[in-house]
Amino acid sequence: MGKVHKKTGVKRLILRYIMIIIGAAMAAMSIELFLVPNKIIDGGVIGVSILTNYLTGINFGILILIINLPFLYAGYKYIGKSFFISSLVGIISLSIFEQLLHHIEAFTTVPLLATVFGGLLLGAGVGIVVRAGGALDGTEILGILLTKKLPFSVGEFVMFINVFIFGWAGFVLGWEQAMYSILTYYIASKAIDGVSQGILNETKAAIIVSDEFEELSQTINQRLGRGVTRLYGKGGYHDKEKEVIYVVVTRLEVAKLKSMILDIDPNAFITIMDTHEAHGGKFKSAIH
Repeated sequence: MGKVHKKTGVKRLILRYIMIIIGAAMAAMSIELFLVPNKIIDGGVIGVSILTNYLTGINFGILILIINLPFLYAGYKYIGKSFFISSLVGIISLSIFEQLLHHIEAFTTVPLLATVFGGLLLGAGVGIVVRAGGALDGTEILGILLTKKLPFSVGEFVMFINVFIFGWAGFVLGWEQAMYSILTYYIASKAIDGVSQGILNETKAAIIVSDEFEELSQTINQRLGRGVTRLYGKGGYHDKEKEVIYVVVTRLEVAKLKSMILDIDPNAFITIMDTHEAHGGKFKSAIH
């Protein structure tokens, strides 16, 4: 049994690093084939590296590695060894792919196309790395550490830093390029959320309050193939004990779930909530 678990752990580790390398390759393609040729940047360390490369001619791959090193050290010290190794693999891979792609001709010289497709590709790549447990940009690592002591969220801290970076871009590259860069950052951030939080395979959690809990539980199990959890609650108005059904479904199953519930009990109280991920039990095998 121990050997089986060990093999599973090694396979999972290899898969993690493969995904990180793929994510880094996608980010490098975005930077070298869309953003840099059109003088467009992203936020954070990537943006600073692109701007510094533009001003000094120092290789982008070297810059992204050097600038990220202190953040990586902080991540190792305060977040953990696994995060440090995953991030290091991602950043080194990004540097290598950037070198390989540096002399390839840009996919487009139209700034709007570069902004949209570069932002999507960059966000998807970074999102894959984040989902695998690493990072390509030290700004968020710094944000995680500093916001423990400051009255700001990580998102607010990163946005604060990026205001200065995009302002700098306005003076260096021109204000029109700075505006394209802000749009790229927005598109990339949405793509990062979509990939890292599993929105592309979004799940929903439903809480159902009904007197027909027995029939509803059986119907959901039989027709959707979902296991349900029955919770015990008490009504605040009538002080009456009730059984509450909790079930997780995919986004595509929400309409069917509501229809089934209302067919059985038109007076049922239903709450649908977003969930980032769902693991365990039979959930994964039940997705068609």
